[in-house]
Amino acid sequence: MKMKPVFKAVVVLLFALSSSPFSGSRNLRADELKTVAPLPAPLENAHAHNDYLHKRPLLDALDHGFTSIEADVFPVEGQLLVAHTFLELSKEKTLEGLYLKPLRDIAKRNGGSIYGDGIPIILLVDIKTKGVEAYALLDSLLKSYDDIVSSHLDGELREKAVTIIISGDRPRAEIEKSNPRYAAIDGRLGDLEFSHSASLIPLISDNWGNHFTYRGQGEMPAAEREKLAAIVKKCHEQGRRLRFWATPENSTLWTELQNAGVDLIGTDDLDALQKHLQE
Repeated sequence: MKMKPVFKAVVVLLFALSSSPFSGSRNLRADELKTVAPLPAPLENAHAHNDYLHKRPLLDALDHGFTSIEADVFPVEGQLLVAHTFLELSKEKTLEGLYLKPLRDIAKRNGGSIYGDGIPIILLVDIKTKGVEAYALLDSLLKSYDDIVSSHLDGELREKAVTIIISGDRPRAEIEKSNPRYAAIDGRLGDLEFSHSASLIPLISDNWGNHFTYRGQGEMPAAEREKLAAIVKKCHEQGRRLRFWATPENSTLWTELQNAGVDLIGTDDLDALQKHLQE
């Protein structure tokens, strides 16, 4: 990737600062994975939003039974770096080091799947910028993780321990023409009006506030409850899962999502959602 001098200088400075012992989460060492406790029963509805912001990315989510995990990435000098914003970039936080390598080790330990139940978990890769470039890097990287990553070859699904779904800046044409294809696309509600295959767009995600006013206080308006039910029905009829982002963090709203059949409930509060779903 060619960079303008000023941009490159800023990246170099950030990388230097990221070597500080105070830079937060970093790629895991193999010996650290040996200390991971046995995983709890998986929670099929639990999605870890901005997972990399936790003290132990990936591992904290798995310790809470989450089966869908979100990581934001930026393409920088041939690597996919995990961060929420450009200012948080660090060479010590790569998609491979924080997620793919430990997921491979955990799958090997658990008989080929993450929770030992044979069911894939979702790794939602949210590309923050330069979608075509980032996807090229991701596709190349995932080829070397063919043993754990689900793929489509000549239209046939080969399901493995981890299913990769791309959100954010999604280069649809490049993803669709890949063969083998190691990633699917995170769609939007508008995609329900088109004939995209569920294998290409298995998940529909959208901003809760763009479609609903209910914030989990008091009774959900009947019209909004009916609207939510209709969206869920349409998704499921097309063989897709449904997720909303920017949902209020409270049990009342989570219950409405569960009752409606929303497939993935996102949160930053792992403890609270785990407790809610277990109860």
